[in-house]
Amino acid sequence: MARTPSNMLALGTIAPDFYLPDTNSSEWKSLNDVKGNHGTVVLFICNHCPFVLHVIEEIVRIANDYRVQGIGFVAVSSNDAIAYPDDAPDKMTEFAYQNKFSFPYLYDETQEMAKNYNAACTPDFYLFDAQNKLVYRGQLDDSRPQNGISISGSDLRNAIDSLLYKRSINPIQKPSIGCNIKWKNSL
Repeated sequence: MARTPSNMLALGTIAPDFYLPDTNSSEWKSLNDVKGNHGTVVLFICNHCPFVLHVIEEIVRIANDYRVQGIGFVAVSSNDAIAYPDDAPDKMTEFAYQNKFSFPYLYDETQEMAKNYNAACTPDFYLFDAQNKLVYRGQLDDSRPQNGISISGSDLRNAIDSLLYKRSINPIQKPSIGCNIKWKNSL
């Protein structure tokens, strides 16, 4: 199990736009389609990563808790689906259904979105404010597979609460740790 940290995109970065297929609805989605009135969480995940599987229930809970408060959510898989067939779009559809996703699950076949967001691992979390400025990036919480720490979502929840209630968000943020994104071989 690889332990790759987030690259920690600079705070204040404007969310790069995208236009990708949603495996959860068979529609194409842009940033504008998924953003919330008060902010947007963009998360890079995949179907097979043990770090994602460890926290997926909490991710879905957080999305359900905050969507009603004007926070948009979108998940993205950028893994090479040829080398990792468990991450193919049809498997993404199944994964979203099994985990009761209430948000889009986009397939980044070209990996351009992952590169534009400087994503490095799964899961990798980004919170943008209503003006699409990055205010938080990093971990969900301190829990990891087999480390004995309960899953709480505290880091992401605290950042979203701070955004919603107009409190300052601590700029000292811990990177997420997970499996590396499975990049395509470039020849």
